Amino acid sequence: MRRRVGLGAIQQQKLAAEKYKDKGTDLQENQLEQMTKQMEVFRVKLEEFAMKHKEDIRKNSQFRKQFQEMCAAIGVDPLATGKGFWSVLGMGDFYYELGVQVVEVCLAANHKTGGLMELDDLRRRLIAARGQSSVHQEITKEDILMAAKKLSIFGNGFVVHKLGKGKYIVQSIPGELSMEETNILNAASNTEQGCVTQSQLIKDLGWTDYRAQQSLDKVLGEGLCWIDKKAGDEPAYWFPSLFPGRNAQTTAAT
Repeated sequence: MRRRVGLGAIQQQKLAAEKYKDKGTDLQENQLEQMTKQMEVFRVKLEEFAMKHKEDIRKNSQFRKQFQEMCAAIGVDPLATGKGFWSVLGMGDFYYELGVQVVEVCLAANHKTGGLMELDDLRRRLIAARGQSSVHQEITKEDILMAAKKLSIFGNGFVVHKLGKGKYIVQSIPGELSMEETNILNAASNTEQGCVTQSQLIKDLGWTDYRAQQSLDKVLGEGLCWIDKKAGDEPAYWFPSLFPGRNAQTTAAT
C-alpha cells in the first residue's frame, strides 16, 4: 500500500516552495539593481560626452538631433530637471525661450489657421521671427518638439499631434481633438492641397454620408478649416495649416 503524504512532507514542500520564491525575488532584485547601475553608468557617460562635445551640440543642429536620439534611446529626458543636460550645456534657456516663441507665433496666426499649424510651417515662421543674424542658432523640428514638451503645463491648450508620413500638427487652442477630427486631418495631410471632400472621406475612411458630413460640419464650425462651395461637383474643405502654397506666402508676408 502507498503511504499517504504526511503533514511533515507537506510542510517540507511548503518550505521548499517559499525558498524558491525567496530565491526568485532575490534574483529579480539583483537584476534590477544591476540594470539600475548600468543605466547610471550610461547617464554619466552621456553627460561626459555632452561636456566633451558641448560646442558641437550647441552650434550644430544635426549633431544636437543625434544627441537627443541618444538620450531618448536610454530613456533620459534632458529637460527633466533644472540640472539636466541642457542646463549643463547652457541650452536650458534656449528651449524655454523657443517654447515662448512657439506660443507667440501660434497665437498670432490663430485667426487664420484655426489654431492648427503644421510643424514645417511653424519652423519657417519661427526662423523668420528669430531673424537671420548669425548669432541665432539654427532650429530643427526636433528642437521645436523638445520645446513643445514644456508647453504641456498649459494643459490641452498646446498639444502636438502626429499625423501620417512623419507630419506633425501643433494645436494652440483649448480642447482635445476627437478621433474623427484627427482622421479628417490625416486624410487632408495625405493630399497635396491640404483639403478633403465628403466623398473622399466616404471612400478613404469607409464612413457613411451622414457621418462624413456631420464630421465636416463640426470641424468647420470650430474654425479648423475653410469651405469652398465652388470647388467642383461638391464643396471642398481646406485646412490652412496644411495648405503648402498658402503657408509659404503667409510666411513670406510675415
